[in-house]
Amino acid sequence: MASIIAQELTGLRGVGPKLAARLQAYGIERVEDLLFHFPLRYQDRTRVTPIGGLVEGSEAVVEGEVRGADVTFGRRRSLLVVLQDGTGTLTLRFFHFSNAQKQSLRPGVRLRCFGQVRAGPRGAELVHPEYRAVGPAPAPVEDRLTPIYPTTEGLGQQQWRKLCSQAVALLERCPPADLLADIDDDGFTLADAIAYLHAPPAGAALDALQAGRHPAQLRLAREELLAHHLSLRHLRARERARRAPPMAADSAGLRTFIARLPFAPTGAQERVMAEIAADLAGEAPMLRLVQGDVGSGKTLVAAAAARQAIAAGYQAAIMAPTELLAEQHRVNFEGWFAGEPLTIAWLSGRVKGAARREALAAISDGSADLVIGTHALFQDAVAFARLGLLIVDEQHRFGVHQRLSLKDKAAHWHPHQLVMTATPIPRTLSMVAYADLDCSVIDELPPGRKPVNTVLVDSARRDTVIERVAGACAEGRQAYWVCTLVEESDVLQAQAAEATFEELAEGLPGLRVGLVHGKLPAAKKAEVMAAFKAGACDLLVATTVIEVGVDVPRASLMVIENPERLGLAQLHQLRGRVGRGSTESHCVLLYQSPLSANGRQRLQALRESNDGFFIARKDLELRGPGEVLGTRQTGLMDFRVARLPEHEDLLDAVQTQAETLSQRHPERVAPLIERWTGTRQVFAGV
Repeated sequence: MASIIAQELTGLRGVGPKLAARLQAYGIERVEDLLFHFPLRYQDRTRVTPIGGLVEGSEAVVEGEVRGADVTFGRRRSLLVVLQDGTGTLTLRFFHFSNAQKQSLRPGVRLRCFGQVRAGPRGAELVHPEYRAVGPAPAPVEDRLTPIYPTTEGLGQQQWRKLCSQAVALLERCPPADLLADIDDDGFTLADAIAYLHAPPAGAALDALQAGRHPAQLRLAREELLAHHLSLRHLRARERARRAPPMAADSAGLRTFIARLPFAPTGAQERVMAEIAADLAGEAPMLRLVQGDVGSGKTLVAAAAARQAIAAGYQAAIMAPTELLAEQHRVNFEGWFAGEPLTIAWLSGRVKGAARREALAAISDGSADLVIGTHALFQDAVAFARLGLLIVDEQHRFGVHQRLSLKDKAAHWHPHQLVMTATPIPRTLSMVAYADLDCSVIDELPPGRKPVNTVLVDSARRDTVIERVAGACAEGRQAYWVCTLVEESDVLQAQAAEATFEELAEGLPGLRVGLVHGKLPAAKKAEVMAAFKAGACDLLVATTVIEVGVDVPRASLMVIENPERLGLAQLHQLRGRVGRGSTESHCVLLYQSPLSANGRQRLQALRESNDGFFIARKDLELRGPGEVLGTRQTGLMDFRVARLPEHEDLLDAVQTQAETLSQRHPERVAPLIERWTGTRQVFAGV
């Protein structure tokens, strides 16, 4: 790599130790890092727009003469400056201003301004625009689009522009190695694409740039997606090279186990169980993701896998993100394995004292064959005697290092890993985020499952919805009332649920109303859920803790308050708590007006479809991959140029290029991964 762009940042003008440290904390350590720090968007300051031609919502440069400046006292004290250019009149509005500023904006002064146009009470206006005084002679405009960079506290846009322009000047003298030479030929070299995106010329196709479809962006997006794909392939190869304990399939025992169940598995479940059984029989660690829509029966698949591991003499651990889901697994497994010679240990954060000591001892001495728990399984005090299979449910809920720490609890070998999600992952994301995993899809629901009828109701009609709940329960059905808040706080969620519980219990005296939320003691939660499942409770007021794992066939009505605050996938999960019996089921989305355009699109998608994969796809389009996959926990999808789903059409070519690069130029693979991921590791399913 050329030394001039590999040098430290202190070699640039204006970069001292303090600024260098701030940039390093942001992940910018070398000049080359600046080259790959691309703008989020652009402003077009390359032309002056006549005031008469301004369009509401657009950003524009205008130039005109001040006709007046007055301070007004309405809801907020404001400085209003009237600007004219012969084609129209524009108001500049300032909420924060000084007397000196007002004096400088006297009639006759000529200004050039930049800002976003909005409709005001007097016509078009700019709020707190950037402006400067200009003379009567025409002043030059920018000859390039103005980049807006991703930033952090203490780093302004002017600093980024100066730093990146210095880096681009060095790029011309010493470009980085084009690692896709002979592989990706679309008219843009690596250096040309980098330089173009930092400073697109006047007249550049701004719409294409904003949509991520400019050829320079596509050139770099392909390289970035390729780097991420290769890093996951590398991770997979490294994991597959480790030794795992082979676990022979016990076909006869599995048939006996299934015959005792009160239901028959679907064809999709049987297919996925066979795929997992074959993986477990091998000496390479199983790395398999099981996707299935709400209610498709992933838990049975997990039970069959655990049974095979235990029959081979190893321990299996099942980890769930919430106590409620972990408890549901424990109840199911204790029932299903009642006739099996195995011992189940239970461990959560609320298991204390003697019960905790007994569980830890059983796990460490090997007398516990199956261990079910929450994040408590990560703790240092938990030591497994012979962990052979790790099952992670709702895997995107766990942080990367949590999953790694549990995997490391198998001291002498690598455990097989099965990760499950009821949030279907669109193919677009699977190809990029889960390239290190084999993927199985349970694409069939058990017979008898009916689609849930979903309706949108304005919260102004709350009383009507309460009457509907009363009517449904009077007919012998059960209902959920789900409370949500913007804040991710168990305490605030609990307060909201308690207030709603009191309101509904008082307003519906004929109903038996229960309450469950994240702050209730585990025993109390289990008691309330058991009462609801047994039919001793008509209406359950709950927070989103019931999102996964709760199965009550008589519950056929769900009301979700403020659904606009949740993602589509989470709403689909919640809705999946009803529709599990033979009765027609309904989900009422009780939203607050006014709904944003994005919020209305999301809720309408939920109303239109019960297909989890369609909903996941819509969620990806509307919210992006970070929200769909939970980037805050997984560390995935931190792209610089690539966007999903916008660039999904590149993914097939990326897979082909990965094969070509690995075979023809294996020496380029590591530098390519380093360039785009740096010191960050890309984790998926580990």
